[in-house]
Order: sequence, then structure tokens, then C-alpha cells
Amino acid sequence: MADVVLSGAIRSNLLSMQNTQKMLSETNLRLSTGLKVNSAIDNPTAYFTAQGLNNRASDLNTLLDSMGQSIQTLKAADQGITSIQKLVESLKATANQALETKISATTLTGKASTEVVGTGTTASGATNTLTDTSRGFTSGETITLTVGEKTFDFAITASSDVKSLVDAINNDAGGDLTGEGVTASIEDGQLHLEAASGRAVTVTTDSADNTALSKLLGTKTSSSNGVNRDKYERDFNNLREQIQQLADDASYKGVNLLKGDLLSVFFNEDQSSKMDIEGVELTPDGLLNIASVGATDGNHEFETDSNITALINGLNSTTDVLRQQASTFGGNLGVVEIRQDFTKNLVDTLQTGASNLTLADTNEEGAKLLALQTRQQLGTTALSLANQAEQGVLRLFG
Repeated sequence: MADVVLSGAIRSNLLSMQNTQKMLSETNLRLSTGLKVNSAIDNPTAYFTAQGLNNRASDLNTLLDSMGQSIQTLKAADQGITSIQKLVESLKATANQALETKISATTLTGKASTEVVGTGTTASGATNTLTDTSRGFTSGETITLTVGEKTFDFAITASSDVKSLVDAINNDAGGDLTGEGVTASIEDGQLHLEAASGRAVTVTTDSADNTALSKLLGTKTSSSNGVNRDKYERDFNNLREQIQQLADDASYKGVNLLKGDLLSVFFNEDQSSKMDIEGVELTPDGLLNIASVGATDGNHEFETDSNITALINGLNSTTDVLRQQASTFGGNLGVVEIRQDFTKNLVDTLQTGASNLTLADTNEEGAKLLALQTRQQLGTTALSLANQAEQGVLRLFG
């Protein structure tokens, strides 16, 4: 089939209408997407440049999330230091309370119905033998003196008397009561025991029958009217353990700057700009250097004022360590926050630059749409006029 031959006027008007329609389609696309460059076909240079800018902005946005998490890690460490500082202050308070508590001796004085030595202050003579009828002990029986956590055993023989018991306690050849300051004496015919450490004093025997012990001491076989500092030793060690546990718990997403972990913060997309934040061992056994105090048999560290004073001085040094490390972490936090703000602004700059290359001006595109619609209407009118000119030929055959 032969092609339809169009006149020059009609073809010119048709081409103009096709161009107008194409421009209308482009304008409608720009208005609907908001972009003047929708693909590389529209403007390769602008498209790929904008794509590069947006890709970098996306990478930096991911880094912003990482920076935010790093800030939280630093804040967790700072909160840990603040809490540890409070516990150290509690340790100081406990030590000071111990220092202000003056140790007073525990005393135990027998209250037997009859004087254990008759009269006077000596324990000699057959009537004072522990195994005689008036005393009631048996040979081979053991008298046990307990002071705090320490015990002293006195084995009774047929010749043992009250004086030998007193002398054995005072001499303490085995050192069983070392550190307790125990002295034995006879006052007003009664057995008198004193423990300078202030710990409880108890006298018992391995006999099931306490009759003999009652004759020696009466009904009073224990005493706790002294004053010691054992409670403060336990309190101190419990607080120290809380510091250790708090340091263990001051982690964020598996990173604990108070246990020596390393935190690396990256500031650009190729990781060539970064900051390494080194953690420290802020534990009692680490930089805090807080040793547990002796609170066991033969090792009561709070017994002397000098030990407590030295401990308080050490805690003052611990406070200095905590303050210095808090300052260091605070400086690191400031740097990360500054870089975070910089990265946010840079992302905004990159996105704005990409938008300038690809975003359409909706006001301009709207004006174009109205103009093109008008041009389309005019083209239709012009095409109609051109067609009417050809129709005039038909009248020649009419």
C-alpha cells in the first residue's frame, strides 16, 4: 500500500504537534517525579555526578549510625565511672567509721557460787585442783577458750589447778590466740578473762556435763560486750566487690571501656579517618588499686589505725584516677560528637548538591505545561486550517 502523501503545511504542523506532545510528556514526568534528570539518557553528566554524591551521602549516613553507637558506648563508660566514684566514696566513709570506732576489750568474769580459789588472788593448793570434788573436772577433759575466730585448748591432767590454767592462757605457747590480746587473771577469787581485740570470748568443755564449768564460771560462759571493727572490714570488702561487678556491667554492645576494650570510631567512608579509644582496667585489681582488707582469722586489717589511714590515702589516689579517666573519656566523647555534627552537615551538603543537579523546578515545569497545552491547542487549530486549504481543491470538482 502506498504511503499517504501529506502536504508540506500539514507535515510541518504535524511535526510541531509531535514535538509539543513529546515536551508535554517530559514535563508531566518531571512534575510527577520531581526530577529533571530521571536517567542517564536525560543528562549523563548530571545523573552520574548526582549518583556519586548520593552514594557517598548514604555511606556517611551509615557511619552516622556507627558514631551514634560509639557515643552511647562512651556514655555507658562515663556512667560507670560516676557510679564507681560513688562506691569509692562509700568505701572512704566505711573506713572513716572504722577509724572513729575505738576498740574496747571484751571481759569475762566468773560468777560461780563459790570462789574458785577460796580467797585471794592465787591459785595453789589441793583445794584448787580442777579434778577435785569441789571443781568437778576429770583428767583428760579439755577446756576450750574461743576468742573471735581463734581457739585455745587446755588439756586437764590430774595435777591441773586454776593457776596452771591461767598461766597456760597467758603464756599461750602455741600462739593460738595471737593478735587477740588475751589475758587471764584471778580477781576476788574468780577467773577473769580479757580480750583486748574486743571480740567475743567463750569458754566450753568437751564434756557433755557442764556442772564443772558452772562451778568454775557460774552461768556466764560467754561475753560480747567489747567493741571491734570486724563489721567494717566485711562492709568494705562487699563494697569493693560491687565496684568489680559494676565495672563488669558497664558495657554497651559488647564493648566495655572499663575493662580495657578498644573502641574504633570511623569518620569517613573508606575508613582512612578514624579514632581509636583505648579502654582501661578500672577495676579494684586494675588501675583503681583497691585491695581487699584482711577480715579473717589472724588477718584483721582494721585492727590498727595506721592501716586504715593508709587505706584512706589510697582511696584518695583512686578518686584522682577516676577523675582523670572521666576527663579523658569526656574529651573523646566531645571529638566524636563534633565529627558527628560535621558528618551530618556534610551529608546535607552532598544531598543538596545532588538535588541541584537532578531536581526539577516545579514552578518552571508548571508554567511550561500550561504553555505547551496552549501550543498544542494552537497546533491543532493550525493543522485544521492547513487541511481546510486542501479541501478547497474539492470545490473545483463540485
